[in-house]
Amino acid sequence: MSDAQPIDASLLPPRQFFRFSADVLRADGLESPKGFSLDESYALPALGELDGRTAFADVRMAWNPAGLAWQITVAGKTQLPWCRDSRWEDSDGLQVWIDTRATLNVHRASRFCHRFVYLPRGGGPAGEEPLADQLLINRAKENARPVRPRELTVRATTTGGGYTLWAFASTAALGGYDPAQQPRLGFTYAVFDRERGLQTFSAGPEFPYEEDPSCWSELRLVG
Repeated sequence: MSDAQPIDASLLPPRQFFRFSADVLRADGLESPKGFSLDESYALPALGELDGRTAFADVRMAWNPAGLAWQITVAGKTQLPWCRDSRWEDSDGLQVWIDTRATLNVHRASRFCHRFVYLPRGGGPAGEEPLADQLLINRAKENARPVRPRELTVRATTTGGGYTLWAFASTAALGGYDPAQQPRLGFTYAVFDRERGLQTFSAGPEFPYEEDPSCWSELRLVG
């Protein structure tokens, strides 16, 4: 006889009981060196509120054939973001996970799965320039191709009360990205902030969203 006890569903976060899908709108000029600005129509839903987690970051996303873009605004801070180019995973900023083939029923990442990090500061001689890089996904069956310089771009405005960050991943950085033939993505994000906490998209810290694509949501590229 098994001694296993049934799991009390009331102990699981409400997000665990749903498979989420959201639309992402197209925008032109995302790859422009002059930058871009996304209005409220590009906002991603704050799914963490289903778990009773108040959203502290406004997260927006757009796409076009040249790549994917994000715009986040974090307010209500009393100090500058804590960012270190030697502590990417621990720094304040945005991390995104993207599966260009939207295989949401697997538990280990493939070469079509990507993890990027964007920091509002931490670079340059004075540590005030924004940074972008690629991170490996733990337990991946196969790693994505390493990104090259300028395939990820980022800019930011930072004050003592918060920051806004604009991030872009070019098609070259996104192996398998083909909106015309595959207009769906597996996706999640995490906004880290030492003052405000952690904000995630489709699954919270109770689940291994950092490495398990089955914890991610589906995005539909429309427009």
